[in-house]
Amino acid sequence: MNTQLHSTWLLICAAVISLTSCHGKGKSQEENATRAIDVAVATTDSIVLHKTYPGYLVANKSVDVVAQVDGKLLTKNYESGKKVQKGQVLFTIDPTLYKDAVKRAEASLASAISSRDYAKSHYEAVKKALEADAVSKMEVLSAESAYNQAEANIKDCQAALNTARTNLGYCTVVATLTGYISDSSLSVGSFINGGAAPVKLATIYDNSTLFAVFDIEDSQYEHIVGGGGGINSPIYRAIPLKFSDNLNHDYAADLWYESPSVEKETGTLELKGVVKNFDNELKEGMYVTVSLPYGIDPKAVLVKDAAISTDQLGKYMYVVNDSSKVVYTPVEVGELYQDSLRVINKGIKSGDKYVTKALLTVRTGEEVKPVVTK
Repeated sequence: MNTQLHSTWLLICAAVISLTSCHGKGKSQEENATRAIDVAVATTDSIVLHKTYPGYLVANKSVDVVAQVDGKLLTKNYESGKKVQKGQVLFTIDPTLYKDAVKRAEASLASAISSRDYAKSHYEAVKKALEADAVSKMEVLSAESAYNQAEANIKDCQAALNTARTNLGYCTVVATLTGYISDSSLSVGSFINGGAAPVKLATIYDNSTLFAVFDIEDSQYEHIVGGGGGINSPIYRAIPLKFSDNLNHDYAADLWYESPSVEKETGTLELKGVVKNFDNELKEGMYVTVSLPYGIDPKAVLVKDAAISTDQLGKYMYVVNDSSKVVYTPVEVGELYQDSLRVINKGIKSGDKYVTKALLTVRTGEEVKPVVTK
């Protein structure tokens, strides 16, 4: 009998323990069902609106270094890719033929001067002889003609000497611009045929400032004009520029040029902005993204860009409503603002709470405990 009572007692205790355990487990699941989720609040701010355009950089100035005479390239006097100064000697070409040409031209000029001096003396003598009827008038005219011809011959010889000296000067090729120079297209020892047509040897780029060149739609140009001030407006003094990779400096363009006409085929207008180049970091031909301002939104709705997700239907966010339930919300997004915020054009209004973390595990309709973070 005692054994039966003991067994019954054990069964009752086991049942009580089991019920207690189930009750405790059910309470834990209920608590876990409402989990804490980090949320942020959509805000509003007055921001300048931008539209991005692809563009490229052009050097402030660039000149080709050319050879304009024939001859062997004797020296190259610079380091490729480095900065050269205006007037610096860059190349020398064998000057032998041109030195000889100068000597011949100088000799011809000296001979012409001597002939002119003789013709002048003869002409003066004949004129005096005419006064004494010692010569005919025809002889005087002949002497005058010879004198005039001698004067003209001097001018021809002087022109030939100038040409010879100019060609000799071309044998020393100097920089006509301060800037960074490209590698030479010809090696020392090469023969150059620059007499018939100039031969390009290198190019110098003045990269102290560059131009950001890009095209906009004619409708966007109307925004610029309609906003007042056109390209002279203060908002176009520092247009943000972005490059494919982060550079050591931030860059902006000062808009200064607009094309006087719209391209009929494309309906676009060319614009240019001056860009200051720090430490020669920028190069001609680099591609750039131009963030052109076109207006101001005094009440732009802003959210954290990282809280926006994408699916087959487009962009969406998880919003926590007044009942603390998660709601899948499609949104239309605008431009990025201050690198981390995104303008919302449709779907979210100021004051809405949106999920910022656990975006992969949260589900629409789930009840949560929102924790507002900054």
